[in-house]
Amino acid sequence: MTAALRRWFDSDLIHSLRSSPVAMVAAVIALVCVFAALFAGWVSPHDPFDLATLELSDARLPPAWSELGSSKYLLGTDDQGRDILSAVIYGARISLIVGLASVVLSVLVGVVLGLVAGYLGGWVDGVLMRMCDVMLSFPAILVALLIAGVGRALFPDAHESVAFGVLILSISLTGWVQYARTVRGSTLVERSKEYVQAARVTGVPPLRIMRRHVLPNVMGPVMVLATIQVATAIITEATLSFLGVGAPVTSPSLGTLIRVGNDYIFSGEWWITVFPGVMLVLIALSVNLLGDWLRDALNPRLQ
Repeated sequence: MTAALRRWFDSDLIHSLRSSPVAMVAAVIALVCVFAALFAGWVSPHDPFDLATLELSDARLPPAWSELGSSKYLLGTDDQGRDILSAVIYGARISLIVGLASVVLSVLVGVVLGLVAGYLGGWVDGVLMRMCDVMLSFPAILVALLIAGVGRALFPDAHESVAFGVLILSISLTGWVQYARTVRGSTLVERSKEYVQAARVTGVPPLRIMRRHVLPNVMGPVMVLATIQVATAIITEATLSFLGVGAPVTSPSLGTLIRVGNDYIFSGEWWITVFPGVMLVLIALSVNLLGDWLRDALNPRLQ
Protein backbone atom coordinates (compact mmCIF):
# COMPACT_ATOMS: atom_id res chain seq x y z
CA MET A 1 0.00 0.00 0.00
CA THR A 2 2.83 2.37 0.87
CA ALA A 3 4.65 1.60 -2.38
CA ALA A 4 1.49 2.19 -4.41
CA LEU A 5 0.89 5.48 -2.61
CA ARG A 6 4.50 6.52 -3.28
CA ARG A 7 4.15 5.68 -6.98
CA TRP A 8 0.95 7.71 -7.14
CA PHE A 9 2.61 10.65 -5.39
CA ASP A 10 5.52 10.49 -7.85
CA SER A 11 3.28 10.21 -10.92
CA ASP A 12 3.33 12.76 -13.72
CA LEU A 13 -0.14 14.03 -12.78
CA ILE A 14 0.82 14.81 -9.17
CA HIS A 15 4.13 16.30 -10.31
CA SER A 16 2.20 18.58 -12.64
CA LEU A 17 -0.04 19.60 -9.73
CA ARG A 18 2.93 20.36 -7.47
CA SER A 19 4.61 22.42 -10.17
CA SER A 20 1.54 24.67 -10.67
CA PRO A 21 1.06 27.21 -7.83
CA VAL A 22 -2.38 28.21 -9.12
CA ALA A 23 -3.56 24.60 -9.19
CA MET A 24 -2.14 24.01 -5.71
CA VAL A 25 -3.98 27.00 -4.26
CA ALA A 26 -7.18 25.97 -6.03
CA ALA A 27 -6.82 22.41 -4.73
CA VAL A 28 -6.31 23.63 -1.16
CA ILE A 29 -9.37 25.91 -1.35
CA ALA A 30 -11.49 23.15 -2.86
CA LEU A 31 -10.36 20.62 -0.24
CA VAL A 32 -11.06 23.04 2.61
CA CYS A 33 -14.55 23.76 1.25
CA VAL A 34 -15.31 20.08 0.71
CA PHE A 35 -13.96 19.12 4.15
CA ALA A 36 -16.00 21.83 5.88
CA ALA A 37 -19.11 20.83 3.94
CA LEU A 38 -18.76 17.09 4.61
CA PHE A 39 -18.07 17.55 8.32
CA ALA A 40 -20.36 20.52 8.87
CA GLY A 41 -21.70 19.07 12.10
CA TRP A 42 -18.22 19.15 13.66
CA VAL A 43 -16.73 22.18 11.91
CA SER A 44 -19.56 24.73 12.24
CA PRO A 45 -19.74 26.52 15.60
CA HIS A 46 -23.56 26.37 15.65
CA ASP A 47 -26.41 24.39 14.16
CA PRO A 48 -28.19 27.08 12.14
CA PHE A 49 -31.27 24.92 11.55
CA ASP A 50 -31.92 23.95 15.17
CA LEU A 51 -34.88 26.16 16.03
CA ALA A 52 -34.39 25.61 19.74
CA THR A 53 -31.04 27.43 19.68
CA LEU A 54 -32.13 30.45 17.62
CA GLU A 55 -32.50 33.77 19.39
CA LEU A 56 -34.38 36.53 17.59
CA SER A 57 -32.64 39.08 19.80
CA ASP A 58 -29.42 38.20 17.96
CA ALA A 59 -30.93 38.80 14.51
CA ARG A 60 -28.94 40.83 11.97
CA LEU A 61 -25.85 41.21 14.11
CA PRO A 62 -22.82 42.44 12.10
CA PRO A 63 -19.54 40.46 11.91
CA ALA A 64 -17.50 40.08 15.09
CA TRP A 65 -14.93 42.71 14.08
CA SER A 66 -17.61 45.40 13.80
CA GLU A 67 -18.46 47.72 16.67
CA LEU A 68 -21.86 46.13 17.28
CA GLY A 69 -20.70 42.61 16.51
CA SER A 70 -20.49 39.67 18.89
CA SER A 71 -17.60 37.25 19.26
CA LYS A 72 -20.19 34.48 19.37
CA TYR A 73 -20.96 35.02 15.67
CA LEU A 74 -17.80 35.48 13.64
CA LEU A 75 -19.54 36.49 10.39
CA GLY A 76 -22.68 37.90 11.96
CA THR A 77 -26.25 36.62 11.88
CA ASP A 78 -29.19 36.73 9.49
CA ASP A 79 -32.75 37.94 10.00
CA GLN A 80 -33.62 34.90 12.14
CA GLY A 81 -30.54 35.00 14.34
CA ARG A 82 -28.75 32.16 12.54
CA ASP A 83 -24.97 32.20 12.53
CA ILE A 84 -23.87 33.14 9.01
CA LEU A 85 -20.66 31.08 9.18
CA SER A 86 -22.56 27.94 10.17
CA ALA A 87 -25.28 28.59 7.59
CA VAL A 88 -22.66 29.02 4.85
CA ILE A 89 -20.97 25.73 5.80
CA TYR A 90 -24.25 23.81 5.79
CA GLY A 91 -25.39 25.55 2.61
CA ALA A 92 -22.13 24.67 0.86
CA ARG A 93 -22.72 20.99 1.69
CA ILE A 94 -26.11 21.05 -0.01
CA SER A 95 -24.75 22.89 -3.06
CA LEU A 96 -21.83 20.47 -3.41
CA ILE A 97 -24.04 17.38 -3.05
CA VAL A 98 -26.53 18.60 -5.65
CA GLY A 99 -23.75 19.72 -8.03
CA LEU A 100 -21.77 16.47 -7.78
CA ALA A 101 -24.87 14.27 -8.04
CA SER A 102 -26.14 16.08 -11.12
CA VAL A 103 -22.74 15.81 -12.82
CA VAL A 104 -22.50 12.09 -12.02
CA LEU A 105 -25.95 11.52 -13.50
CA SER A 106 -25.09 13.60 -16.57
CA VAL A 107 -21.84 11.65 -17.08
CA LEU A 108 -23.58 8.28 -16.83
CA VAL A 109 -26.29 9.19 -19.33
CA GLY A 110 -24.02 11.12 -21.69
CA VAL A 111 -21.22 8.54 -21.80
CA VAL A 112 -23.62 5.65 -22.47
CA LEU A 113 -25.50 7.45 -25.23
CA GLY A 114 -22.29 8.82 -26.75
CA LEU A 115 -20.71 5.37 -26.85
CA VAL A 116 -23.77 3.82 -28.46
CA ALA A 117 -24.10 6.62 -31.03
CA GLY A 118 -20.42 6.64 -31.97
CA TYR A 119 -19.94 2.88 -32.12
CA LEU A 120 -23.16 1.82 -33.85
CA GLY A 121 -23.55 4.85 -36.12
CA GLY A 122 -26.33 4.82 -38.71
CA TRP A 123 -29.86 5.71 -37.69
CA VAL A 124 -29.05 5.26 -34.00
CA ASP A 125 -26.39 7.95 -34.23
CA GLY A 126 -28.76 10.18 -36.19
CA VAL A 127 -31.60 9.90 -33.67
CA LEU A 128 -29.38 10.48 -30.62
CA MET A 129 -27.60 13.46 -32.16
CA ARG A 130 -30.91 15.04 -33.13
CA MET A 131 -31.96 14.66 -29.51
CA CYS A 132 -28.80 16.51 -28.53
CA ASP A 133 -29.56 19.26 -31.05
CA VAL A 134 -33.06 19.67 -29.61
CA MET A 135 -31.74 19.91 -26.05
CA LEU A 136 -29.09 22.45 -27.09
CA SER A 137 -31.75 24.67 -28.66
CA PHE A 138 -33.10 25.49 -25.17
CA PRO A 139 -31.13 27.45 -22.56
CA ALA A 140 -30.01 25.07 -19.84
CA ILE A 141 -31.15 27.32 -16.99
CA LEU A 142 -34.59 27.71 -18.64
CA VAL A 143 -35.06 23.93 -18.87
CA ALA A 144 -33.88 23.46 -15.29
CA LEU A 145 -36.18 26.24 -14.11
CA LEU A 146 -39.14 24.68 -15.93
CA ILE A 147 -38.55 21.15 -14.62
CA ALA A 148 -37.83 22.29 -11.06
CA GLY A 149 -40.86 24.60 -11.06
CA VAL A 150 -43.19 21.90 -12.40
CA GLY A 151 -41.83 19.42 -9.88
CA ARG A 152 -42.42 21.80 -7.00
CA ALA A 153 -45.94 22.50 -8.28
CA LEU A 154 -46.83 18.80 -8.65
CA PHE A 155 -45.31 17.78 -5.32
CA PRO A 156 -45.70 20.80 -3.03
CA ASP A 157 -45.60 18.71 0.16
CA ALA A 158 -43.03 16.19 -1.03
CA HIS A 159 -40.23 14.96 1.20
CA GLU A 160 -36.87 16.72 0.96
CA SER A 161 -35.34 13.74 -0.86
CA VAL A 162 -37.97 14.04 -3.61
CA ALA A 163 -37.35 17.77 -3.91
CA PHE A 164 -33.62 17.23 -4.19
CA GLY A 165 -34.20 14.46 -6.74
CA VAL A 166 -36.26 16.79 -8.92
CA LEU A 167 -33.56 19.46 -8.59
CA ILE A 168 -30.78 17.06 -9.60
CA LEU A 169 -32.84 15.74 -12.51
CA SER A 170 -33.59 19.26 -13.76
CA ILE A 171 -29.89 20.17 -13.81
CA SER A 172 -28.88 16.88 -15.44
CA LEU A 173 -31.51 17.07 -18.17
CA THR A 174 -29.34 19.28 -20.37
CA GLY A 175 -25.95 18.49 -18.82
CA TRP A 176 -25.64 15.07 -20.46
CA VAL A 177 -25.56 16.53 -23.98
CA GLN A 178 -21.96 17.77 -23.82
CA TYR A 179 -20.71 14.40 -22.59
CA ALA A 180 -22.64 12.54 -25.29
CA ARG A 181 -21.22 14.70 -28.08
CA THR A 182 -17.68 14.51 -26.67
CA VAL A 183 -17.74 10.72 -26.22
CA ARG A 184 -19.39 10.22 -29.60
CA GLY A 185 -16.61 12.14 -31.37
CA SER A 186 -13.88 10.21 -29.54
CA THR A 187 -15.65 6.89 -30.22
CA LEU A 188 -15.81 7.61 -33.94
CA VAL A 189 -12.02 7.91 -33.90
CA GLU A 190 -11.40 4.88 -31.69
CA ARG A 191 -13.72 2.44 -33.50
CA SER A 192 -11.63 2.63 -36.68
CA LYS A 193 -8.35 1.77 -34.93
CA GLU A 194 -6.61 -1.57 -35.22
CA TYR A 195 -7.30 -2.86 -31.71
CA VAL A 196 -11.06 -2.41 -32.15
CA GLN A 197 -10.95 -4.07 -35.59
CA ALA A 198 -8.97 -6.97 -34.13
CA ALA A 199 -11.53 -7.41 -31.34
CA ARG A 200 -14.34 -7.50 -33.91
CA VAL A 201 -12.55 -10.11 -36.03
CA THR A 202 -12.00 -12.37 -33.03
CA GLY A 203 -15.73 -12.31 -32.26
CA VAL A 204 -15.79 -10.08 -29.18
CA PRO A 205 -19.37 -8.83 -28.57
CA PRO A 206 -19.95 -5.13 -29.33
CA LEU A 207 -20.99 -4.38 -25.74
CA ARG A 208 -17.73 -5.79 -24.41
CA ILE A 209 -15.72 -3.87 -27.02
CA MET A 210 -17.36 -0.62 -25.95
CA ARG A 211 -16.92 -1.35 -22.25
CA ARG A 212 -13.45 -2.91 -22.17
CA HIS A 213 -11.68 -1.29 -25.13
CA VAL A 214 -13.31 1.95 -26.26
CA LEU A 215 -14.55 3.40 -22.95
CA PRO A 216 -11.14 3.63 -21.18
CA ASN A 217 -9.72 5.52 -24.17
CA VAL A 218 -12.45 8.17 -24.30
CA MET A 219 -12.65 9.00 -20.58
CA GLY A 220 -9.84 11.59 -20.58
CA PRO A 221 -11.91 14.43 -22.08
CA VAL A 222 -14.88 13.34 -19.97
CA MET A 223 -12.89 13.75 -16.74
CA VAL A 224 -11.84 17.26 -17.71
CA LEU A 225 -15.35 18.23 -18.78
CA ALA A 226 -16.88 16.77 -15.61
CA THR A 227 -14.48 18.74 -13.40
CA ILE A 228 -15.44 22.00 -15.06
CA GLN A 229 -19.14 21.13 -15.14
CA VAL A 230 -19.23 20.67 -11.37
CA ALA A 231 -18.81 24.43 -10.98
CA THR A 232 -21.49 25.05 -13.60
CA ALA A 233 -23.91 22.69 -11.87
CA ILE A 234 -23.31 24.37 -8.50
CA ILE A 235 -23.97 27.81 -10.01
CA THR A 236 -27.11 26.49 -11.73
CA GLU A 237 -28.37 25.09 -8.44
CA ALA A 238 -27.63 28.40 -6.72
CA THR A 239 -29.52 30.25 -9.46
CA LEU A 240 -32.57 28.00 -9.10
CA SER A 241 -32.50 28.35 -5.32
CA PHE A 242 -32.15 32.13 -5.66
CA LEU A 243 -35.27 32.10 -7.84
CA GLY A 244 -37.13 30.05 -5.24
CA VAL A 245 -37.45 26.72 -7.09
CA GLY A 246 -34.24 25.04 -5.94
CA ALA A 247 -33.39 23.53 -2.57
CA PRO A 248 -36.20 23.31 0.02
CA VAL A 249 -36.53 26.15 2.49
CA THR A 250 -35.88 23.74 5.37
CA SER A 251 -32.47 22.86 3.87
CA PRO A 252 -31.25 26.08 2.25
CA SER A 253 -28.27 26.06 -0.07
CA LEU A 254 -25.95 28.94 -0.87
CA GLY A 255 -28.39 30.27 -3.45
CA THR A 256 -31.19 30.37 -0.87
CA LEU A 257 -28.97 32.20 1.62
CA ILE A 258 -28.04 34.76 -1.03
CA ARG A 259 -31.72 35.30 -1.85
CA VAL A 260 -32.57 35.83 1.84
CA GLY A 261 -29.73 38.30 2.28
CA ASN A 262 -30.65 40.15 -0.88
CA ASP A 263 -33.70 41.57 0.91
CA TYR A 264 -31.47 43.29 3.47
CA ILE A 265 -28.45 44.36 1.45
CA PHE A 266 -29.80 47.89 0.82
CA SER A 267 -30.62 48.37 4.50
CA GLY A 268 -26.98 47.90 5.49
CA GLU A 269 -26.93 44.19 6.44
CA TRP A 270 -24.51 43.33 3.62
CA TRP A 271 -22.93 40.36 5.39
CA ILE A 272 -26.09 38.24 5.10
CA THR A 273 -25.67 37.92 1.31
CA VAL A 274 -21.98 38.72 0.77
CA PHE A 275 -20.47 35.81 2.70
CA PRO A 276 -22.62 33.10 1.03
CA GLY A 277 -21.76 34.73 -2.30
CA VAL A 278 -18.04 34.66 -1.47
CA MET A 279 -18.27 30.96 -0.61
CA LEU A 280 -20.06 30.26 -3.90
CA VAL A 281 -17.40 32.17 -5.85
CA LEU A 282 -14.55 30.35 -4.05
CA ILE A 283 -16.02 26.92 -4.78
CA ALA A 284 -16.78 27.68 -8.44
CA LEU A 285 -13.44 29.42 -9.06
CA SER A 286 -11.34 26.69 -7.43
CA VAL A 287 -13.13 23.93 -9.35
CA ASN A 288 -12.75 25.82 -12.64
CA LEU A 289 -9.03 26.35 -12.02
CA LEU A 290 -8.61 22.65 -11.24
CA GLY A 291 -10.45 21.80 -14.44
CA ASP A 292 -8.13 24.04 -16.46
CA TRP A 293 -5.09 22.42 -14.85
CA LEU A 294 -6.43 18.92 -15.47
CA ARG A 295 -7.09 19.76 -19.12
CA ASP A 296 -3.49 20.89 -19.59
CA ALA A 297 -2.06 17.99 -17.55
CA LEU A 298 -3.90 15.38 -19.64
CA ASN A 299 -3.03 17.03 -22.97
CA PRO A 300 -0.04 15.10 -24.41
CA ARG A 301 0.80 17.99 -26.74
CA LEU A 302 1.68 20.16 -23.74
CA GLN A 303 3.96 17.61 -22.10
